Amino acid sequence: MDEAYRNKWLILAAVSLALFMGTVDGTIVNVALPTMVADFNTNFPTIQWVVLAFLLGLSVLMLSVGRLADMLGKKRIFMIGLVIFTIGSALCGLSPTVYVLIGARLIQSIGAAMLLALGVAIVTETWPSEERGKALGFSAGVISLGIVVGPTAGGLIIAALSWHWIFFVNVPLGVLALLAVWRYVPPLRPKSTEERFDFLGAAVFGIGLLALLLGLTVGQTTGFTKPGILALFAGAAIALVGFVLIERRVRYPMVDLNLFRNLQFSLNLTTGALTFVAIAAVVFLLPFYLELALSLPVAEVGLLMASTPLVLAVLGPLSGSLSDRFGTRPVSVVGLAVLLVGYLVASTMNATTTPMGFIWRMLLIGMGMGIFQ
Repeated sequence: MDEAYRNKWLILAAVSLALFMGTVDGTIVNVALPTMVADFNTNFPTIQWVVLAFLLGLSVLMLSVGRLADMLGKKRIFMIGLVIFTIGSALCGLSPTVYVLIGARLIQSIGAAMLLALGVAIVTETWPSEERGKALGFSAGVISLGIVVGPTAGGLIIAALSWHWIFFVNVPLGVLALLAVWRYVPPLRPKSTEERFDFLGAAVFGIGLLALLLGLTVGQTTGFTKPGILALFAGAAIALVGFVLIERRVRYPMVDLNLFRNLQFSLNLTTGALTFVAIAAVVFLLPFYLELALSLPVAEVGLLMASTPLVLAVLGPLSGSLSDRFGTRPVSVVGLAVLLVGYLVASTMNATTTPMGFIWRMLLIGMGMGIFQ
């Protein structure tokens, strides 16, 4: 591990590049959706599955991937994820129809799940404990940056080239990240080679989460009171309850449910989840607001969306260093307070908001996200 500590910055750079690729592709297609509708001669209910397929794959697979890595080794699974993600990106760019694109996005999400589930864990194991807060702050900043920079990058790439290139750019970056991880990340040992993978728990969890997400997405167009949607929600509830019962009984569970007895762990998990939900909702809606409500061109939308990532890039590493010095609680509280103010003032935007009015509101949100993450 001494060699890993010597190469800690190179490891952090390699893992951060992979994390950035995995998160940015969750949102980069948002500004491309109107263009894709025209190119594929399709409609919005169909084209939204280009986004939903990626998010569904991530949601279903991330928990299973983490468990596999505990058994087979984090570096091995992380590198497999990079290969799958890079191949999936190339297939997305080459897709001749919207349905091929949706399938390619599912492939891409498999690789992204491996990257996002393991990136922070690799950083944690390869950095000394006294500097871990700084490294984790940097990683969290990269993840948040990837979420919010997607629409910016997408707008600029589409304006300069075409929507195909929002996927093609991942290919050289994926190869570079793969070589860097292979060279600098040490062969992290599995936690145990005697454990067995909980296939039943993974299947039940995946079915339950898939049913829930399908109900939430399809219900938006068909109505949430339709019998089919209600059946999906009921199936999701049954499956998730069954998952908890299975995890209590199996010898090697996917999730140690005793962790949730720790109040601090549960609160941190809940706070982080709610924050990311708020971030994702804003990132998804803002490009449509700028294009449809303010009637701005795609290139200008991309530039305006860059205001939040710029602040994140500066404050993410800084907040990690402050956490090492003052503790995570005061820094997180300040970040959440600033983020709350940012969302409150952002809620006042309307069809007459100027670009400068948009920017200063997004700067506040970026400051809160950067400090909290």
